[in-house]
Amino acid sequence: MIAYEPVIGLEVHAQIHTESKMFCGCPVVEDTGDLEPNTFVCPVCTAMPGVLPVVNQRAIDIAIQTGLALHCDIPPLNRFARKSYFYPDLPKGYQISQYALPFAVDGYLRFAVPSEGHAVEHTVRIRRAHLEEDAGKLYHQDGVSKVDLNRAGVPLLEIVSEPDMHSAEEARAYGEALRQILIYLGVNSGNMERGVMRFEANVSVRPVGSQEMGSRHEIKNLNSFRALYDSIAYEIDHQIAVLEQGGTIEQQTMGWNEVEGVTVRQRGKEFADDYRYFPEPDIPPLEIGREKIETLRSQLPELPRARHARFTSQYGLSEYDAGLLVGDKDIAGYFERVVAAGAPPKDAANWIMGELFRLMKSEGSCNDDVKVPPADLAELIALVGKGRINKTTGKDVLEVMFASGRDPERIVAEQGLGQISDQDKLNAIVTRVLDENPKQINEYLSGKNQVLGWFIGRIMRATRGKANPQFARDLLTEQLEIRRG
Repeated sequence: MIAYEPVIGLEVHAQIHTESKMFCGCPVVEDTGDLEPNTFVCPVCTAMPGVLPVVNQRAIDIAIQTGLALHCDIPPLNRFARKSYFYPDLPKGYQISQYALPFAVDGYLRFAVPSEGHAVEHTVRIRRAHLEEDAGKLYHQDGVSKVDLNRAGVPLLEIVSEPDMHSAEEARAYGEALRQILIYLGVNSGNMERGVMRFEANVSVRPVGSQEMGSRHEIKNLNSFRALYDSIAYEIDHQIAVLEQGGTIEQQTMGWNEVEGVTVRQRGKEFADDYRYFPEPDIPPLEIGREKIETLRSQLPELPRARHARFTSQYGLSEYDAGLLVGDKDIAGYFERVVAAGAPPKDAANWIMGELFRLMKSEGSCNDDVKVPPADLAELIALVGKGRINKTTGKDVLEVMFASGRDPERIVAEQGLGQISDQDKLNAIVTRVLDENPKQINEYLSGKNQVLGWFIGRIMRATRGKANPQFARDLLTEQLEIRRG
């Protein structure tokens, strides 16, 4: 039996959220599904005769910065090209893209792949990153096809990897790491449901140890990590089964049927020659000077891997906690603002990843709209740390803060939630609880030390959770030993 190895490369199309489209002044809206069809269009993006494209400089800057973040070389000369194909949602009958002279080449992306309780480092080479314009969208209903050109001309950044991945898990981890970088760079929101990132997976298999590439299937328009993983996993199993039965793999383009969990043939796979690339005559070559490149490099934000390393070294967080916080740019920034307001880093991380995440999930809140101001969360953490309230009460206070926006000090004062640490007051409550439960006293005195926890529960109930637990335990133990006599 021959053992086979999967070989996977990914093409990622990321919408660039600039103010205007790639070659005209029409506005860019991330979710065009909420718009009336064909409202953000003009003679340029609808390809009226006699119009000329004008390149979006901001999109170029973002493309170069993305290349720099992916450790790419930035060639000094770049050129747009016409990519010819004929779809009803492509008004010009060609797409302005890049081929021979893209903005970024020969880079790499390092990322971790979870494996049996630990993470394994992987590196995937980046072949190229280039700019192009998006097509429109077709709607098919009641036997009629309609076209909406609101998306036509929206700037896209296409990032093409080398075929360096060998499992569906690795491809998904690569996609997640790339999405994280694009969010940190401000390329777009990373919202997969709105289609701001789409994957195309090139999948083939070959005998283990062989260096020859097998014929591949390209799976188009994957718009979620689940679809990416499931379609690749299916293709790997399917191609191996075909070869083991003596069949051959024909190079072709596939779609993913999510309902049935299978890939379906769409057409034969195109090659570069099929697109008849040639230099775009209406846009001159672009020269990118070293000074411009270094200026853009200096404007790069701290990227996820660097931030993760800093969170573990500067704040003493575990690899897991740092990864969870850094995984969302807005949450990572929120955590740092809570710490800057005086909260111990570990406490801040625990409250954010625990109670705050729970409240946000229950309400469906976005991570960029945390309702509790960082300074207020730091103040709540301080109230718990100083013993003003216990942690259980702190969770209740946070719920009120989340719902009302009020600060914790005011909530504690208004609701009388301050922790009882007064010795005389708490001693009286302990005495009353003991007097009401002589049977449990005898059990404790006979050696059943677990009864101590039962008494603590009764004391907390009697004080509506406001007793200082450690202080109550000390007073309880003292009174029980006195009764032991």
